[in-house]
Amino acid sequence: MEKNIKYTSYLQNQADDALFNYNRRKSSEVKIGNLNLGGNAPIRIQSMANTDTNDTEASVAQCIRIIEAGGELVRFTAQGVKEATNLEAIHSLLHKKGHTTPLVADIHFNPNAADTAAKYVEKVRINPGNFIDSVHTNKRFEYTDEEYKQEVEKIKTRLLPFLQICREHNTAIRIGVNHGSLSDRILSRYGDTPHGMVESCMEFLRICKAENFNNVVISIKASNSVIMVQTVRLLCTTMQAEGMCYPLHLGVTEAGDGEDGRIKSSVGIGALLADGIGDTIRVSLSEDPECEIPVAKMLANYISDRVGHDSIKGCNCHKIDPFSYHKRETLAVNNIGGNKQPIVIAPMAEYSNFAPDYFYCGKDNTKQNVKNAIVDFEFWKKEANNLPLFNSSNVERIKGVDASVKFLEISYPEADEKLLNEIDPSVVFILKTNHKNGVGEQRAFFHLLLSKGLKNPVVLKRIYEDKEIDNLQIKAGADCGVFFIDGLGDGIWIEDPNIDPSKVLSVSFGILQATRVRISKTEFISCPSCGRTLYDMQSTIAKIKARTSHLKGLKIGIMGCIVNGPGEMADADYGYVGSSKGKVNLYKGQTCIEKLIPEDQAVERLIELIKENGDWIEKE
Repeated sequence: MEKNIKYTSYLQNQADDALFNYNRRKSSEVKIGNLNLGGNAPIRIQSMANTDTNDTEASVAQCIRIIEAGGELVRFTAQGVKEATNLEAIHSLLHKKGHTTPLVADIHFNPNAADTAAKYVEKVRINPGNFIDSVHTNKRFEYTDEEYKQEVEKIKTRLLPFLQICREHNTAIRIGVNHGSLSDRILSRYGDTPHGMVESCMEFLRICKAENFNNVVISIKASNSVIMVQTVRLLCTTMQAEGMCYPLHLGVTEAGDGEDGRIKSSVGIGALLADGIGDTIRVSLSEDPECEIPVAKMLANYISDRVGHDSIKGCNCHKIDPFSYHKRETLAVNNIGGNKQPIVIAPMAEYSNFAPDYFYCGKDNTKQNVKNAIVDFEFWKKEANNLPLFNSSNVERIKGVDASVKFLEISYPEADEKLLNEIDPSVVFILKTNHKNGVGEQRAFFHLLLSKGLKNPVVLKRIYEDKEIDNLQIKAGADCGVFFIDGLGDGIWIEDPNIDPSKVLSVSFGILQATRVRISKTEFISCPSCGRTLYDMQSTIAKIKARTSHLKGLKIGIMGCIVNGPGEMADADYGYVGSSKGKVNLYKGQTCIEKLIPEDQAVERLIELIKENGDWIEKE
């Protein structure tokens, strides 16, 4: 695959209105034990255990908790043949306790462990980056075409016996590519790019297809939700071009915990699900594995409820690149649009931690001391230093108003030719929707503006009626994140009258942070932990957050082990990585600065490292 080829996205290959109407991508069906995945099956929910795979009782107990929470697949790490062999005992005890949920073995670096696990579990995950190839050794970055071809042949030679074992035992496989564990060989040709990730996957898929082994699921993951979305889109398109339709496992790696983990996962997974892409999901939270299940179920159900929605008539303008970030060109209206970072609007209220850029005051035009107060046009007074908000019923008066910013709240169905003719360069659209597939309807509006050459900024507005903050984080992340991933939004306005305004506002800023368009706090890239984790992940994250959460804009990776840790936190400023039992390695960027620090000293030493490099500020 040449790096300079221009691809048309999976959705852009469909009818013009496919971008705007929800339909599941048609994938092949895979049998995983007693579970069907892909095809006409619903989106399957899964999680990964973090127990020692050699501890049968603890592993079975945690597996049952995941199953009872609604997990349909449970994955265990298998570092070696010993752990892979013990999966038979786990599998047997689970069945004795009445549970037939399929198990998955997670393999890195050890093809022999994959061969063993394939005899005992229903699915085996292998990583193309380290199944045969070397990962990030930095020892070699030059391959002749013949040498490159020979290395691919080595993969085939080792993969074929594994496929034969899987065939004999009816075992499915997952080809799971991670952004942080591409091989030196792939990096030599493609760099650390979406193209490299896709090619790493396709090498294995081509072998499977040639061998007529079709019991295959694919995943391509990254801790950066933008890269994850762009890469999965590219994979779908590449597979389609080569006559493949394997089902997809979606996930954002190292998403973190709490609000950050939920929003980051919903932004990445939700963007793809909204386009009908994805057959099974795992939300990777740095929490107990069973806590991932309700989040995944909520997200899958929220998107799946769009089936059969009222049709949205739109026209694909073919001006949005689905594989790389390009911000829509917009006029600068005060601090909105142009090259400015997206703004946040919120109702007038008392806020803690964050403050919005603009306050919506409704009918109240008395807030003369409030900077950037927005008032409904009927009550707007220029002398009160308010900014007017128009709607479709009074838009004809918008041209006659002298204000630095004029907001116009409309929905896509209201955006007819007559209304758009009233628009001048000082207008900022507030784009609302009540459609069941709001993502599709709002997307149609952007395509309309692009087709007509209108460059006014657009603020996305969504109103929810949830009472639980977790639900709001998931829904708003899935609804709004994709627009910032695609470079379309110039601002965000989220409301939920049932939830504390400060918490709602935090969701707005969280979505902008998750899509990398506006950084307002420290970013923690933390893994969900598994059987390879070498310290107590949750307590360590809490300690590091308590000490560093005031370092706005700094990215800190907190990784349980060195298998994927250094790679998955590749764009972190600092890294805290388990290196052996009770010992930690510290990183500055991708460079390991100190090794084998005792765990009880490691957090303090991390703080010292940040200070030594001039990135520390004291809490106010």
